[in-house]
Amino acid sequence: MRIDQMNANMRVISIVYELVKSQIRRITMSNISEKSPPTTQVFLSQCESPDRIQADVLDPIEYQYRDRRDIDITISQPEYTSLCPMTGLPDLGCITIRYRPDVLIIELKSLKYYLMQFRNVGIFYEHIVNRILDDLVQALKPKRMEVSGDFTARGGITTSVTAVYEGAT
Repeated sequence: MRIDQMNANMRVISIVYELVKSQIRRITMSNISEKSPPTTQVFLSQCESPDRIQADVLDPIEYQYRDRRDIDITISQPEYTSLCPMTGLPDLGCITIRYRPDVLIIELKSLKYYLMQFRNVGIFYEHIVNRILDDLVQALKPKRMEVSGDFTARGGITTSVTAVYEGAT
């Protein structure tokens, strides 16, 4: 093979190499931009309004021993989730409901479906426990009720919130 022919072949190889390298760079950069972390605006656009929570899914049933004795009921939902209304990021926690029924108690499956509605809702911790308390008091009219939320750490800070209804005396 002549030297001129070898030089021409090397130039072709060099050009092909540069083309392949630029294609790889273009594909890699497009993948990076597609996989870049979403902005806060993207997360917030996924938040639903607290107005979507429907309390009518709560199904009260009669407490059959109300004439015999008072009882205290404690219900925990350790897998509660909603969204932070500021960032749209998930909030996780344990919701605990303690109450002394009068005439009605809550059917647990209906409570589960009620709490699941918060999943995609942007709502502050303080508003969560108050909203749950208000909806349950409206449905059950208990003698006493307390709703607590123990929320997992965000930014190194844990939060516990409690709202109480003392009932009509």
